[in-house]
Amino acid sequence: MRYADFTPYDLVLLAQGLGVTVGLFTLTTLVGLLIAALFTLVDYYRVPVLRQVIVTVSEALKNSPVLVQLFLVFFGLPAFFHINMTPFVAASLTISLNTAAFAFVIFRSGIDAVEAEQVAAAKVYGHSRWQILRFVLLPQAAAFSIGPLVGLLVNQLQVTSLISVIGVFDLTKIGNILNLRTLEPFIVWTVVGLLYYALAKLLASVGARIEKRLRRSVVWEGI
Repeated sequence: MRYADFTPYDLVLLAQGLGVTVGLFTLTTLVGLLIAALFTLVDYYRVPVLRQVIVTVSEALKNSPVLVQLFLVFFGLPAFFHINMTPFVAASLTISLNTAAFAFVIFRSGIDAVEAEQVAAAKVYGHSRWQILRFVLLPQAAAFSIGPLVGLLVNQLQVTSLISVIGVFDLTKIGNILNLRTLEPFIVWTVVGLLYYALAKLLASVGARIEKRLRRSVVWEGI
């Protein structure tokens, strides 16, 4: 066997890298959406000072490169605060916050898309702000938001490939290792690209089904 030959174990490595990518993407999606939901609540209730801080942080995260954010978290924070930061923790924190920043805008836009007349009518009937949010705004905002949200998550799935630069052994990192060992870049990166494509298509398909169900459960007028 030559040094550059592919081996059956390469499939195991790809599977491990794929597992890391899927695991980190799932974790950062859940954490990011939770943070975005909390941001949206603060914005909805117009909490003084905290609301301005959230908007400022969100704008900073949206308008700076993810790779720069990743380097700041992995290299900058440990140096400044004298703490230990593993590559996986740095990657998880960075992508979670980045996802939260964009999802916050989507959630807020979904709420703003609900007709003001519906909110006014709910107030006339004596509903509290929480009741209006729960029964009037959230069901419709979810239906408005699911399409853009799925698009965001597909993009964030691709963003996870950046974490390989700080040493996380995700799918891209494994692809780079196999490329250096086999000297077959076309084959290696085609396989890696197809795996990312399959994940993205699966995510988009699930999102489309959820959106379809939400459209059926909400009264849509003028859309």
